[in-house]
Amino acid sequence: MADSILLNPVRKNSKGTQYYNSARHSRYSLEDEPSNLDEMPLMMSEEAFENDESDYQTLPRARVNQRQRGLCWFLLGGWKVLCGSCCDCLAHICRRKKELKARTVWLGCPEKCEEKYPKNAIKNQKYNIVTFVPGVLYQQFKFFLNLYFLVVACSQFVPSLKIGYLYTYWAPLGFVLAVTMVREAVDEVRRCQRDKEMNSQLYSKLTVRGKIQVKSSDIQVGDLIIVEKNQRIPADMIFLRTSEKNGSCFIRTDQLDGETDWKLKVGVGCTQRLPAVGDLFSISAYVYAQKPQLDIHSFEGNFTREDADPQIHESLSIENTLWASTVVASGTVIGVVIYTGKETRSVLNTSYPKNKVGLLDLELNRLTKALFLAQVVLAVVMIALQGFVGPWFRNLFRFVVLFSYIIPISLRVNLDMGKSAYGWMIMKDENIPGTVVRTSTIPEELGRLVYLLTDKTGTLTQNEMIFKRLHLGTVSYGTDTMDEIQSHIVRSYAQYGINKSPEIKNTDCLGTSQPSTGSAGGATPSRKTQPPGPKVRKSVSSRIHEAVKAIALCHNVTPVYESHACVNGETESAEADQDFSDDNRTYQASSPDEVALVRWTESVGLTLVNRDLTSLQLKTPSGQILSFYILQIFPFTSESKRMGIIVREESTGDITFYMKGADVAMASIVQYNDWLEEECGNMAREGLRTLVVAKKSLSEEQYQDFENRYNQAKLSIHDRGLKVAAVVESLEREMELLCLTGVEDQLQADVRPTLELLRNAGIKIWMLTGDKLETATCIAKSSHLVSRNQDIHVFRPVSNRGEAHLELNAFRRKHDCALVISGDSLEVCLRYYEHEFVELACQCPAVVCCRCSPTQKAHIVTLLQQHTANRTCAIGDGGNDVSMIQAADCGIGIEGKEGKQASLAADFSITQFKHIGRLLMVHGRNSYKRSAALGQFVMHRGMIISTMQAVFSSVFFFASVPLYQGFLMVGYATIYTMFPVFSLVLDQDVKPEMALLYPELYKDLTKGRSLSFKTFLIWVLISVYQGGILMYGALVLFESEFVHVVAISFTALIVTELLMVALTIRTWHWLMVVAEFFSLGCYLASLAFLNEYFGIGRVSFGAFLGRFAACEFISSLPPHHHEPSFLFHDIFFFFLSHCVHLIFASVLPLIPLLSFHCCCCHKYTNANML
Repeated sequence: MADSILLNPVRKNSKGTQYYNSARHSRYSLEDEPSNLDEMPLMMSEEAFENDESDYQTLPRARVNQRQRGLCWFLLGGWKVLCGSCCDCLAHICRRKKELKARTVWLGCPEKCEEKYPKNAIKNQKYNIVTFVPGVLYQQFKFFLNLYFLVVACSQFVPSLKIGYLYTYWAPLGFVLAVTMVREAVDEVRRCQRDKEMNSQLYSKLTVRGKIQVKSSDIQVGDLIIVEKNQRIPADMIFLRTSEKNGSCFIRTDQLDGETDWKLKVGVGCTQRLPAVGDLFSISAYVYAQKPQLDIHSFEGNFTREDADPQIHESLSIENTLWASTVVASGTVIGVVIYTGKETRSVLNTSYPKNKVGLLDLELNRLTKALFLAQVVLAVVMIALQGFVGPWFRNLFRFVVLFSYIIPISLRVNLDMGKSAYGWMIMKDENIPGTVVRTSTIPEELGRLVYLLTDKTGTLTQNEMIFKRLHLGTVSYGTDTMDEIQSHIVRSYAQYGINKSPEIKNTDCLGTSQPSTGSAGGATPSRKTQPPGPKVRKSVSSRIHEAVKAIALCHNVTPVYESHACVNGETESAEADQDFSDDNRTYQASSPDEVALVRWTESVGLTLVNRDLTSLQLKTPSGQILSFYILQIFPFTSESKRMGIIVREESTGDITFYMKGADVAMASIVQYNDWLEEECGNMAREGLRTLVVAKKSLSEEQYQDFENRYNQAKLSIHDRGLKVAAVVESLEREMELLCLTGVEDQLQADVRPTLELLRNAGIKIWMLTGDKLETATCIAKSSHLVSRNQDIHVFRPVSNRGEAHLELNAFRRKHDCALVISGDSLEVCLRYYEHEFVELACQCPAVVCCRCSPTQKAHIVTLLQQHTANRTCAIGDGGNDVSMIQAADCGIGIEGKEGKQASLAADFSITQFKHIGRLLMVHGRNSYKRSAALGQFVMHRGMIISTMQAVFSSVFFFASVPLYQGFLMVGYATIYTMFPVFSLVLDQDVKPEMALLYPELYKDLTKGRSLSFKTFLIWVLISVYQGGILMYGALVLFESEFVHVVAISFTALIVTELLMVALTIRTWHWLMVVAEFFSLGCYLASLAFLNEYFGIGRVSFGAFLGRFAACEFISSLPPHHHEPSFLFHDIFFFFLSHCVHLIFASVLPLIPLLSFHCCCCHKYTNANML
């Protein structure tokens, strides 16, 4: 992020500069400050100014791409781009999406819907009965490797092109396809069963005739659906009625937004007040709902009752909605369906799973293309040396088929079997119990990761908050001094129990002076001109009492009492018991911070025992109940960063406005102090989540004036939010600072060392969370995602291109700092400056994105893949992480409190975040190293026999006849060499302890040096060298036994392969030894029992053994390296190049002599050779 990195600077030509200077003011005069943009060249090209704002970022690059297109571009891959574009265009025309529109939904009248809405069915299947076979075959043959095998196998049906038996080509290909189709069929059946189970769930539907049972898939827009407690909400609905007396209910949204805390939902007042449920059909009412959209945190609509005089209108917001895939946590609810199927929030935020292909498979696919090119060139050389005589085109294709073993079909089989073995090893690792491999095709991706994108809640943290610190300005209380606070509270309320007069209670219990509450009308003016804090110094006891009382009142927490069974089996609700027993009381709120605060007030003696929409009750240490009326609640928003409540105490009638929020928002609201900023910084460095608590006393006149203005603002049609905020802000002036709280979010076990391990391994970690900015920043610090000595750049909220321009340039000047950005600002930056933002963000040591929707998380993953071309990994534990997990190259799910949805959708499932260290450092390394070695060795096995075929055909007048027939070729790739070669999946270059102790070793894996064109070329040269030595040695050394050249060369080939495996192994396993001797024993048995294939019995054993040993020694001369250096590479290339030159320099002059000798030898015939 150096200053020298220009973000697409202006072109340095006179025309462009002149246009830039003339257009700059006209383009930015509406929303930007031209003077500030003068010196910050961020994407200021003339093309950008000529076009609409939406094309500002995309057009210049598109024009560059157009200029680069030509014949070379078309031949090098442009044809695939054009074909893909045509297919996408046709698919878009065939599957054109219907435009989403706002709608009017009549209660209980689906037939009144003006349009046809999608069916409310869940469908996660990728295929159906018709598309299964074509779809699976397309997924297999879209890769060059499999398509090549299919073409070669089909060529054997042509008699003139037939080289060997059909089973030698079709059996391996059929085996691969059968295994793939069976695996896909099993997965598809499982998906179908899960979908059928979800779609078949029964719900009660309200009709004019009463309740009827309907399937989830049969629910329509406009239906009135009854959802019981602990039942999943089947579609997006508007909350009409509930069985709870207070007209509200709780829902669990963990599968939608990833948060485990219950959310409070409020029913529509007009329908909640109806005497009976059946009255819903006696009224004429409808809901106007906005068009379906992605945002799960907002909703705008209206409820209208037409048959009332006058008509009743109620505005609807997010608190009146029940989104699909959430679960009712309390009571029974009735709602009217407004969105179904593909238009629900949960489906709109879910991306469809893609078929993931590992980077290793893509690299091998490129290498097979290079091998195919070499194969065609070799066949053309053979035909050219033959002189293009006769049916040369047919012979050319026969040579292509003869050399087809250069690309062995066993490559695909071995790699798939190896990946299954890696998955089995991962699941059997005792150090990471409970790990499940759900996608067995990409285990080597674990060793190639560069970016790790993680969720926060439930992934890095346990989502369990613990109250740690209370600071009053002059005194601070920690976990070891909470008993002092408890004693102060007990004494305060004991004194209140003895002296019950309002005056004593007001002075001693509340701790406020008489002038501040006695003169209600002049309380606020006197506080502005002459603050009471410095004049009347309160005691520590009174300040503690005020702080605890404020914390106990200022929240959105509701106590929930679980029902319990009586002796006779009937159930009774604990809410009916007015003793408010502590045994079965739990607290529910939308924020775990608030629950932690209320639990802490309970621990020190002030207990929240009951709450509804209009009142709440507190229980003192002596057991007395204090009642308060809730007059107004101002919920927390990401913009305001604070929440407030106005309550009236029942016993005294005092009205008090309490507020708590982030220090950045509260600093300008509270009265002047000299300790808040410093203490907030101290707590933040400890990783605590801080909240500033303040209060303000209101007179009756002040509150009535505020209420009138507030209600008028809420009825506004235009700019309602701004007007409401302005009215509330009129109260937020010169508030009395009470205390500062510190809450700690418990981290998962060993999160800090795991993140440090990943950073040392060169993995960049991004945290994507739906939580608010302050919380995400605190967790980033406490988990050491951001180190203590690193700066944090908080990206300011931006809403247009000009603001994004200025903020990006400010961020560009920062060095080595972590980035914290909200989802809204991220959306604006990506709209106009996608490439620039990703480039800058990728240079940060850590990135934190807060308030991210599920779709945004998946979008960020896709951006990293497109702009960096590096492998990404996403890890999460909630339903809101599924899109991100499925979009990443490697998805990891954690089984936690938020269910198994993320775990089931992931490629790998773990039980704790700390297990990811061993999963990547050990199993990722082993899987990649082993797959790379196995793939190259299988290709070496095919190239060496193809080299021998080339030498054989060259010697015998370039005849297109096979060297080895039928069983020998099948046995070579299976029983004779398969087990030793496959035993490479047990090899390891570094012990697990060393891989975890030195995570820096992981950095080398991301460079892909284990499988590159350089290592591939080394194996090609080794194959050419060994194949030439074996075939040429068999022809020269065994000239007298020329008729036995097949047996001699094939024996040398098998032994060479077994020796190569032994020399390649780094760490021996007992199964490797068994595989070596088993394969050798099988071959020796074949020599004895399959004499018609070899004819080795007529060879002199002594002479054969000596010459054979000499040939093997020469062929095994190339050194076998494990981790070669660049210098050794260069030396080895030089050595091999001269060896190959000498071999062909010696062989080519002898070709005519050998050919003549073969023709004259009466013992040799083509029939015997074949």
